[in-house]
Amino acid sequence: MVKFRVWGVLRYLSHAEMLGTLQRACVRAGINVRYSQGFNPRPKLSLPLPRPVGVESDDEVLSLRVNRGTVGWGLPHHCQVGGAGPALRRIESRLSAQLPKGCELISVSVAESSASIQPLSATYFLPIRLEHLNDALRATIDRLLASESLTVRRKSGAGGRKVKNIDVRGFLTSIQMTDEGIIVECKISPAGSIRVDEVLSLLQLDQGMLAGPIRRTSVQWQ
Repeated sequence: MVKFRVWGVLRYLSHAEMLGTLQRACVRAGINVRYSQGFNPRPKLSLPLPRPVGVESDDEVLSLRVNRGTVGWGLPHHCQVGGAGPALRRIESRLSAQLPKGCELISVSVAESSASIQPLSATYFLPIRLEHLNDALRATIDRLLASESLTVRRKSGAGGRKVKNIDVRGFLTSIQMTDEGIIVECKISPAGSIRVDEVLSLLQLDQGMLAGPIRRTSVQWQ
């Protein structure tokens, strides 16, 4: 399991583009990633929680499976779960050197081969221009938190042709206003979560009111 952060222009990469960037970094680092079987083998890498395009993140996770006890930068058979032996330090050093600017490796650790990494919640920081941090915004926050339901119109499908009304109140855990912006904690479940653009809409904010890029500051993982 690889933890990393994303900022700057790399925040504009889509989920697929980010995964491709990390895959190429693993290849250049010589990491012995395991591949699927069949006629079209694919590397066993995944990003358990897609990052919204344009959003920075301090707590990204890449799950990858590597071969043990083989030639190359795989893991030896004696490497323990959660361990930080020489093999892990080599992987961390080589992978870190291959990541582009705007993608910084935080740590590399070993998990059980059968482990499934699932996000439970995510916290976002919305930097707001000073003139918009006012009583009206605070009143909007209070109204949202006091509401029993919050319905948004969510588009999906090719060209956003499909529109569905969704009650996102159950996904909105907390909203706090600070001197620099707003901190929003969102619940994540198999049923889904609330989207960042939906949070902005409910708060009656647009991109012009932001003082900088939105940042996902932390994720609670299971």
